[in-house]
Amino acid sequence: MKTTASYTQNKKEFRVFVTESFSNLVQLKKEGNQILFDALVMKIMPEIKKYVNNQIKTAIKKGNFSKNKYKADDIIDQLFIEIHDHIDEVSHAKGFYLWLFKKTNYLLDDIIVEEEFDDFFFKNIDDYTQPEWDAMQENYSKDAGGDFLLIEELDDLSYNHNDYTLNPIFIEDNQKALAEKIDNDLSTEEINNHIKMVLHNLPVTMRNVFELSVIQHLELEEIAKINNNTLKEVEELLKNAKDALHKSFLNRYFIG
Repeated sequence: MKTTASYTQNKKEFRVFVTESFSNLVQLKKEGNQILFDALVMKIMPEIKKYVNNQIKTAIKKGNFSKNKYKADDIIDQLFIEIHDHIDEVSHAKGFYLWLFKKTNYLLDDIIVEEEFDDFFFKNIDDYTQPEWDAMQENYSKDAGGDFLLIEELDDLSYNHNDYTLNPIFIEDNQKALAEKIDNDLSTEEINNHIKMVLHNLPVTMRNVFELSVIQHLELEEIAKINNNTLKEVEELLKNAKDALHKSFLNRYFIG
């Protein structure tokens, strides 16, 4: 089965770097060394910017606000200020990584109109026909104005360029046969595009938990802290997201 070992390792290394940067940032702030403080924060921001860009791109495509109204840099600029002004709120280095995502989500929530929890797609995955799946994929490949996005726009590295695979989705023993069939019958691009399209159509809370778990590799307890959810709520949201992906692959490619 296709893996993302190097990608996962990069995420782990990034988390270690953020954690190790905490004490230096605190010291630089105490010394009033704004130049070195900003330089170190700049090394953290590219990964955070990818996460922010993905959230904004999804909000635009879902019609939350018009294209170009906000950019990731708007959030990043504000996050710079938040880090400098409030880093003292973080009691220990290990908590800095989660604090960054919590602050980022808070800033995103401040500009993105909260999506109404519409679970129509989630509840009706079993009923979609092949033409409906194809139309959904076509619609997903358009921007908010109805124009088709170029491949280079979809793959722009300024976005959160996630290469989704089956590994973290089909983890139960009774799912292995389907996962192997999908892996053998579909290309990496087809798998990746389908997962992105399904996630796009899921409710925002479900999608966010999935991405924090699968892409950012956060523990469920950590996600609960970031999103102010209970552990049970996070577990249910992640389970529902994975169930939706299981059903979508089965119904689109092997039943429909």
